[in-house]
Amino acid sequence: MKIDYKLTPAAFEKKISNHWKISAQKIQSLEETWRPADGAPVFTVAGKYTTRGWTEWTQGFQFGSALLQFDATGEKKFLELGRRATIERMAPHVTHFGVHDHGFNNVSTYGNLWRLMNEGRIPENEWERNFYELALRCSGAVQARRWTPLPDGGGFIHSFNGPHSLFVDTIRSLRSLALAHKLGHELQEENDRRVSLLSRLKAHAKTTAQFSIFYGEGRDAYDIRGRTAHEAIFNTNDGAFRCPNSQQGYSPFSTWTRGLAWAMLGFSEELEFTKYIGDSELDDVMRKAAIATSDFYIEHATASDGIPYWDTDAPNLHKLGDWQNRTADPFNDFEPVDSSAAAIAAQGLLRLGNYLGKKRGIKYWQAGLTVLNTLLDEPYLSTDAKHQGLLLHSIYHRPRGWDFIPKGRKIPCGESSMWGDYHLREVALMVQRLARKEKYLTFWSQP
Repeated sequence: MKIDYKLTPAAFEKKISNHWKISAQKIQSLEETWRPADGAPVFTVAGKYTTRGWTEWTQGFQFGSALLQFDATGEKKFLELGRRATIERMAPHVTHFGVHDHGFNNVSTYGNLWRLMNEGRIPENEWERNFYELALRCSGAVQARRWTPLPDGGGFIHSFNGPHSLFVDTIRSLRSLALAHKLGHELQEENDRRVSLLSRLKAHAKTTAQFSIFYGEGRDAYDIRGRTAHEAIFNTNDGAFRCPNSQQGYSPFSTWTRGLAWAMLGFSEELEFTKYIGDSELDDVMRKAAIATSDFYIEHATASDGIPYWDTDAPNLHKLGDWQNRTADPFNDFEPVDSSAAAIAAQGLLRLGNYLGKKRGIKYWQAGLTVLNTLLDEPYLSTDAKHQGLLLHSIYHRPRGWDFIPKGRKIPCGESSMWGDYHLREVALMVQRLARKEKYLTFWSQP
């Protein structure tokens, strides 16, 4: 990746303004055509959002996008859209015991509304605040209840695959536990046993750092520093770690780049949060994981413009030749890029750079701006009004063949996803605030 050290947040004003104009049209188009009975929109097929019934993990991104649009532009119709939809559609997600996605669904909706009230962006209302806070408290406790204990006293929030399964994605969903803890909530188990949500957040982060991230320390033959495994498998009889695995990547011993990006952002954001609350117990562990994964992204995972292909060892990637020293080609015939991984990673790089400070963090800060600079232009920013997606060339599940391949093409390209669109909006809002010297964007923002 070729990092542009001349970029500043202020240089993005024009690009980000254009992005919000396009974003508004995309949100409105989806609102006018989506049928709630179909479930949550997941990704586009030939430019139209469609569903893929699995766990409805993208619903919060749909409505959260409208709230980010309001935050960035002040357009009240998007506030009302996001607020109304949160009230009408999100309650089942608060008490969904079957998924590990609470930070995606509920922090993106109830959490954004709570944050906007804290920041004075929407009027203070006691009962409305209580409504958001109750949802966030419950969501954090429900997420924390999905627990697999380990022999060392730690454990992890297991994925929807079952108690044996740790997904790297969940590191970013820890936001639900963080907010619930910040609101003074605890999980109460049998016999009124109280469980600290912060302790479970830290235990999950520690387990993820230990088993989902590689550090070049000889763990196995494929141990490259900063590489991630999508899934870690444990023996639930005795808690022993058994092996890495992958659901959406190419193999357990390659790196699925969206999983890498989730780790980059999740660890960096939790470092910011624990610093805010004055808890430094896991600083070394999370900092090591955040730096290793970010270094791997910069040095191994992307093309020169900061855009990764969907897996760093995808089977036909070698046919692209020296792909790391050229800009990414979403229209090639061999392997798809994943722009959604880039949008997530851009924010992770910026947050790590912020956490480390100007001297130690400059590489990561500028790398984040470099990635965003690429995403805010074509061929990634969707300028076609007939296409409902905002960020083009996103990939969902390559192994299962879920992604749409346009006529005349050999691989998926030209489509969008709810998480890709949401995270492009989120990082654009973050940089816009920096450019305007406004409040630094965090999920726990206080009054």
